[in-house]
Amino acid sequence: MDPYDSDYCDDGDYCDEDEYYAFEDHDDCDRRADVALTSRNGSSCKVITKECVSTAQREDLQRVMDLLSLREHQARTLLIHHRWDVDKVFQVLVENGKDRLYTEACVMVPNDSNVSSKHRSSIVLCEICLEEVPFYKMTTMDCGHYFCNTCWTEHFVVKINEGQSRRISCMASRCSVVCDEDKIRNYVSKKDPNLAEKFERYLLESYIEDNKRVKWCPSVPHCGNAIRVEDDEYCEVECACGVQFCFSCSSEAHSPCSCQMWELWSKKCQDESETCNWITVNTKTCPKCHKPVEKNGGCNLVRCICGQPFCWLCGGATGIQHTWDSIANHTCGRFNEEQIGNIKRAKIEIVRYSHYHSRFKAHTDSLKAEIIMKEKLERKIVKMEARELEIKDYDWVRNGAKRLFRSRRILSYSYPFAFYMFSDTFLSDEMTNLERNIKQNLFEDQQQQLEGHVEKLSHFLEQEFEEFSEDKVMDSRMRIIALSKVTDALCKNLYDCIDNEILLHLRTTINIAPYRSMGADKAVELDK
Repeated sequence: MDPYDSDYCDDGDYCDEDEYYAFEDHDDCDRRADVALTSRNGSSCKVITKECVSTAQREDLQRVMDLLSLREHQARTLLIHHRWDVDKVFQVLVENGKDRLYTEACVMVPNDSNVSSKHRSSIVLCEICLEEVPFYKMTTMDCGHYFCNTCWTEHFVVKINEGQSRRISCMASRCSVVCDEDKIRNYVSKKDPNLAEKFERYLLESYIEDNKRVKWCPSVPHCGNAIRVEDDEYCEVECACGVQFCFSCSSEAHSPCSCQMWELWSKKCQDESETCNWITVNTKTCPKCHKPVEKNGGCNLVRCICGQPFCWLCGGATGIQHTWDSIANHTCGRFNEEQIGNIKRAKIEIVRYSHYHSRFKAHTDSLKAEIIMKEKLERKIVKMEARELEIKDYDWVRNGAKRLFRSRRILSYSYPFAFYMFSDTFLSDEMTNLERNIKQNLFEDQQQQLEGHVEKLSHFLEQEFEEFSEDKVMDSRMRIIALSKVTDALCKNLYDCIDNEILLHLRTTINIAPYRSMGADKAVELDK
């Protein structure tokens, strides 16, 4: 078991760094609080292995079947329609009644006596192939429509091959009632056993593919696990394989970025990060259309595709005529204040992106380096244990490192959040410039406080404290514990600022995974 999985848990009270000497040995208390928190709240997500998918699906099916006295395929149709949300099925039942619940999901519960009374003749016309066949070669679905077995079989085969296994509806015109999966299974297995297996697999996978509370783990190579959450779907979870991801969008954990912000940022980084520096170094901005222009010759009088000539040396607009000594309507050596405004207007987006991207990348790189530091910290612990110091418990080192990793990750993703949140174009109709500036200042105050303490915590963990005297080791211990507490509190304050100040009164809903002091919710295996 990774020793860094045991986290330092505290009461969340804010503690100034200058008061670090006031901390006593609270490791045992913190561990008890950690256990109490886990037992009180439990894990809100479960790991569903391939072996457990059938069991988990069966549990939900059985709940609906018992409540509504339905057959399995009818219960499955209801749950697929409501994305396997059993509570939603019960809610619709209470609010709208059973008839509407069934109608909206294309479920029909047949009256067996009425169905059988319609078919007294031994020879019946199939309205699909227009062949008269004996009634025992016909099949009737829940809706009451009946066709020959051959037509039904071909219909099922086509739908399965088209990927519509989960909701194969009746062949009758304007009838959307879902067919009985037992009958589908029976006829398809006779014609093509491999296709029947495919049908079974689709039905099983629908519990994950159509379930808003279940997602495949995005690990590569795939671990084969799925994760089911019980509460809010806007959360960050950790699979049993160790991969942490955003449950809502299945990308890497990116809080405090919203899923939309992270998608935009990822695409922007992919499109622009490699070319941003090249554009800055190799192009100049046209003073008329403000597009970047590359010079492909030796002459410093260049012309943009919009037709505007300008000087390559200073970027100023000129006339088209020039001699060996001068360019028309231009004196390159003279400084012009208007140039600043034009250049700023053209470059502001590139400069702004470069600002946020460079800080995002710097913290991301620091996080990678600090994660590698885990092995070094373990070696430090071994050396201190060999010295037989008065201190016997070194969890404060592991807990401090874990706090550093989590806080650094939050800090890195706070920059893409700020890039979009305080942009002139993002939510431009919901904030005035004054409101945007006020919110940006509030956010950056919190961000800078967190950044400062994260760097301090990183500094103390990187020190060679295993070589210190016992008094200095104790001093380092108290500093790391104090900084861990302060950093945790500052992370929470940053999220509170986002919830209570930045996103307050906005008409657009921006969903952000909540802050968890102990990190992403670790999924536990579902009982078989």
